Amino acid sequence: MTENNMTEKEMWEAVISNNAEYDGLFFYGVKSTGIYCRPSCKSKVPKKENVLFFNNSKEAINQGFRPCKRCRSDLLDYKPIKEIASELKRLIDHLWKENIDFKESLKNFGMSNHRMVEIFKEEYGISLFDYAANLKIDYAKEKLEKTDMDIIDIAYEIGFSGLSSFYQFFKKKTGYTPAAYRKEHR
Repeated sequence: MTENNMTEKEMWEAVISNNAEYDGLFFYGVKSTGIYCRPSCKSKVPKKENVLFFNNSKEAINQGFRPCKRCRSDLLDYKPIKEIASELKRLIDHLWKENIDFKESLKNFGMSNHRMVEIFKEEYGISLFDYAANLKIDYAKEKLEKTDMDIIDIAYEIGFSGLSSFYQFFKKKTGYTPAAYRKEHR
């Protein structure tokens, strides 16, 4: 019996049924392979006599076991979709000022633009294009409120190639022209 107050029988049942509800409560190591897994691992069920149970991944590592590459037992919250959304956000945070075609930059993710938009929206509740637009608007508002920077310079700085497209974008997002916003919020 381990410190988690579960019997070996209960843990073994969780392993053979790949029960994800037990993930994080214990890990099991397979002596014949030297690998440790989560209870929900979809790998072939090992022979019971080859299995050791651990309270945490640190115990398994200290006993000489290495993490399973299939269930990623070294990552308690392995969420590849969350990682993709996070990577997309980092890219947008880095490139939002550029007047670039996001679709071109997103090709390296190896999935359709539609799927990336879905993933980002699932994670952050907003499309990645709206997220980038919000970054531009927030930056423009701050510059209009706190600096004497020319409006055209603000537009160029956030990736617009002309003043009319910036005015149209800003008014659509805020209800103000940039000049009226500056006057109202200073």
